[in-house]
Amino acid sequence: MLSILRTIIIIGLVYFSQTSFAQTPKGSVSGRLTMVDSEPMASKAISLLEINKNTLTDQDGKYTFKDLDTGHYTIRIQLLGIKEIKIPVYITLQNKNVIVDYQLTEENVQALQEVVVKRKNNRFVQKESVYVARLPLKNLENPQVYNAVPKELFQEQIAVDLGSISKNVPGAGIPMIANQGRVTFRSRGFETEPNARNGVAGAAFSVIDPVNLERIEAIKGPSATLFGKSVASSYGGVYNRVTKKPYNDFGAEVGYTGGSWNYNRVAVDVNTPINADRTALFRINAAGTIEKSFQDLGFTNSLALAPSFSYQITDKLSLLLDLEYGQAKGTSVVRFNPYTGSNKVQSIADMKFPYNKTFLSNDLAYQTQMFNIFAQMNYKISEDWISQTIVSRANSTINGYISALNGKSDSTLNAQVMVGTTSFIATDLQQNFVGDFHIGKFRNRMVIGLDYYNNSNYFDRYHTNTRTVNFINAPTDYRINKFIVDSLTAKSAYRKEKNSDDTYAAYISDVFNVTDQLVVMASLRVDRFQYHGVYNIVTGETTGGIGAGGIQKGPFGQTALSPKFGLVYEALKDKLSLFGNYMNGFNNISGVDINSNPFKPEYANQLEFGVKGDLFNHRLVGTVSYYDIQVDNVLRTNPEDSNYSIQDGTQLSKGLEAELTANPFDGMNIVAGYAYNESKYSNADPSVNGLRPALSGPKNMLNFWLSYRVPSGKYQGLGAGFGGNIGSSSYQTNTQTAKIIIPSYKMFDASIYYDQPKFRIGIKMDNLTSEKAWSVRLTPQNPARFLGNFTLKF
Repeated sequence: MLSILRTIIIIGLVYFSQTSFAQTPKGSVSGRLTMVDSEPMASKAISLLEINKNTLTDQDGKYTFKDLDTGHYTIRIQLLGIKEIKIPVYITLQNKNVIVDYQLTEENVQALQEVVVKRKNNRFVQKESVYVARLPLKNLENPQVYNAVPKELFQEQIAVDLGSISKNVPGAGIPMIANQGRVTFRSRGFETEPNARNGVAGAAFSVIDPVNLERIEAIKGPSATLFGKSVASSYGGVYNRVTKKPYNDFGAEVGYTGGSWNYNRVAVDVNTPINADRTALFRINAAGTIEKSFQDLGFTNSLALAPSFSYQITDKLSLLLDLEYGQAKGTSVVRFNPYTGSNKVQSIADMKFPYNKTFLSNDLAYQTQMFNIFAQMNYKISEDWISQTIVSRANSTINGYISALNGKSDSTLNAQVMVGTTSFIATDLQQNFVGDFHIGKFRNRMVIGLDYYNNSNYFDRYHTNTRTVNFINAPTDYRINKFIVDSLTAKSAYRKEKNSDDTYAAYISDVFNVTDQLVVMASLRVDRFQYHGVYNIVTGETTGGIGAGGIQKGPFGQTALSPKFGLVYEALKDKLSLFGNYMNGFNNISGVDINSNPFKPEYANQLEFGVKGDLFNHRLVGTVSYYDIQVDNVLRTNPEDSNYSIQDGTQLSKGLEAELTANPFDGMNIVAGYAYNESKYSNADPSVNGLRPALSGPKNMLNFWLSYRVPSGKYQGLGAGFGGNIGSSSYQTNTQTAKIIIPSYKMFDASIYYDQPKFRIGIKMDNLTSEKAWSVRLTPQNPARFLGNFTLKF
């Protein structure tokens, strides 16, 4: 009996102990990761070693590990350029919820390869970039000039297209809209398109919706050394689209914008973690827009989808995958090419060309489709090196009717319509190794990269010329419609062909600290370009050999070297730096001269020097620089035989640029820029020699935006902004015998808004005075336009 009772008691005690153990509450470890100045470090990998768990810090630098048993653990923090940080943790029954904060020290910051944006009260400062130098180099350490337009600024301005966003870039000018929605800006006297995406080629030959943009970076000067000579880079620089990335928290915004000429737009931004550890994150941005032209006819309807996925696979290995899908249907914007046979000086403002007419009907529409894929894998090889593997593929297709208006006399024109399909496919593969290491006592930051770029184009279209009409006294039946164009198309010139080219490149760039305040940059790119010729789909032949004028139409290869040097001296550490640079760009030139000597690549070489400042605790940030660009090896007609070219032409472009972002007192923000550019052909064909290139834009341009937002109190978040863009006259055509002048312009905008944690509401008036202005393609710009926006935040 006693033995049975003893057994029952033992079983009860075991059951009780197991029940008690099972009901023991679980513990947790949480904390916050911050910089030396207490700024949060978001999206950084934090690991719990003993149980192989990973997570990411959120926007406030916070992290959490839940459901932990009592015992010893080790927190590990991995940041490039810093020895891994290990922090022991002990969870007990008495201390189940342990808080482990970590703040970087000055010693950490000296070696840190992470760039952290410091905004504080200066809301529109976002200068630090990992893309400009392909290294996480601070603005004051970078010998190159660049401008950054953050989403905080274009949200306040209710800027709903890239052209409106570019108003904040010094020297960008009035954007040129191509017939399929492509946008092109001016930069230092040259055309530049926004065809870089997160630092690599991301061409889009169609409408690019800004719904997924974190900011725009306008990188100034020839930049082929790091960005290549592909569509991403021009002699004027690079426009880099930095996209929104997933973050470790739930957040959502839904907004509606409506305005003049039946403008309607709905935009959505949703972000969420998709696993318990918050290492897999998903974000999607989407927008649908319909709008009509201010002119008598014309419309655009578009849809954009941009999902993004990131996965911290381990604390050393991460994956980022982005997609961009866009489609649009619309009519071509007006593009007028005036008649220049009368050999005289004319202004578009005096030619009586109708500002509000399109001359074509709405049934002559085009359709575009864009599908871009971007994947990046980062792996931390050691405390000093990371591997970065990038795959980018961009696909754009245009189908339908694309038009231009060509002057036939001083009072007449006809429409030329391209009918058919055009496709562009661009593939970019990159492998980069990024390091931060010391040789002796000298710090080196280095990127070593391999780059493969393929471009493939397909054309299946007719070029149809319609009848000539008088644009000053237009007849009642002047408008061109689909029936007229289709009836003429079968008799038109037909182009059905495809072409492609490959570029193989290797580059290296080293930033060498001579002292803590003196930095030297040296970079070099070797680039092999291989053009495969034009394949005629109708005949089945690939065009080869040398054509008329020594122009090579078939396959050819060319090798180019592109160096870059820079010097920075921080006169006041982290406050004021003096810099200078030599930068290079190039373009491959095919063909031979009259003596059958192959042409060399065309080169642009820039010398620049200036000063950068970040003063008064980031309240005053700015850059002033002077640049001088010379383009050599330009082709011009051989004066001894007009059937051939010689390669001794030159083009000069020099000027002054200044930008300022200021926060003189709490709530007040100022963004301003000025660009002066002097360009001319210095050794060219007699028809243009010594003249300013026609498409170089205005010589003087000024932009500014003044914003005040109530910083505290009952009306906190209430604000207003006022800004403007001013440009001097420029040219659409500029030769010794004929000039088409684009008049100067002054365009002013204003906004009022109320921004709260749960919603944002704002109204905006663009071009308050309805100033008549034209792009370099003589596209009339919108008169006064009203926009209103309401956004809910979750």
